Amino acid sequence: MNAPFLAACAALIALGLAFVLIPLVGASRGLPQRRGLYALALGLAFVLPLATLGLYRLLGTPAALVPGAEIARDLTPQQAVADLRRELDAHPDDADGWTTLGQAYATMQQPDAAAAAFAHALKLRPDDADLLVAWAEADSMASPQHHISDLARSRLQRAVMINPEHQRGLWLLGISDFQRGRYADAVAVWQRLLPLLPAGSQIAQAVSQQVALAQARGGLPPTIAATSTAPAAVTSVPAANSATAPRLRVTVGIAPTLAGRVPADAVLFVFARAPGGPPMPLAVRKLPARLPATVVLTDGMGMSPAMNLSSVRDVVITARISASGQPLPHAGDLEGRSATVPVRQTTPVMITIDKVL
Repeated sequence: MNAPFLAACAALIALGLAFVLIPLVGASRGLPQRRGLYALALGLAFVLPLATLGLYRLLGTPAALVPGAEIARDLTPQQAVADLRRELDAHPDDADGWTTLGQAYATMQQPDAAAAAFAHALKLRPDDADLLVAWAEADSMASPQHHISDLARSRLQRAVMINPEHQRGLWLLGISDFQRGRYADAVAVWQRLLPLLPAGSQIAQAVSQQVALAQARGGLPPTIAATSTAPAAVTSVPAANSATAPRLRVTVGIAPTLAGRVPADAVLFVFARAPGGPPMPLAVRKLPARLPATVVLTDGMGMSPAMNLSSVRDVVITARISASGQPLPHAGDLEGRSATVPVRQTTPVMITIDKVL
């Protein structure tokens, strides 16, 4: 891939994102799940271009542009990943290959495998800011509560030291501060990010809302940058505290006809989503599949501060037994689902796993 080709790809990706993100965020005005849509927009803007280029390297056929060139066989993503993995077994010093493999796993929503691939690449390129951020992101996605660990945080800090304008690194570092209740630090990091974003863009407004939310949670004075682009952010989601934050108690059982189909090493996922909202969970728990089981879902179990239980009024809770240990559904998994329930419901939510996927 030469420079003009990459530039054309980047332009097409940017154009495609504009068609997706602007209507997505614009349509969210006035909706209770508005904050979740902002977070989805941020994820698309920061992650999709890298994932697209990674999959292009795996699945693209640039040889098709050359007359008379032989075009490789069509591959499924799984076959392409398997082929690349065999190449890396033979040539383990290929940092680009490990990076592409990590991006492919991340796109396929296999964060454990993605983190392992990025770790291989980091051994070869320990000062690569993009790799440091990619590993930290994959590591947090592999965590049951999507928590950014101390090691991931240190790698994010190193990444933004190497590249002080790394947008995804600054975004995740701010999330790390927010998760730890260090709201002033989160505000400072996100205010470093804001000047790097297109002025007045929907993405800049979404980050400004996160700044305002952190200021509200931390009892900090609002800044001009935050209030000028998102005046409603401070009041749209109440500050979470022990008295007002949602705590959904969920009791999971299983139908007698399915009790004998639970593998000994299976994993139970319990997660809440907004009805009709984005597919990303607002809270998720992972634990051994020993039923009956009781879990409590709270704000701190979301994928980001913007996507939590407090950001919506109602949720649907799903309990899934996964034989593979992966959060994505697979054939043969066992599942049960609640009706729509208020996030501030105080009585236990009862779920019976009664369906085979």
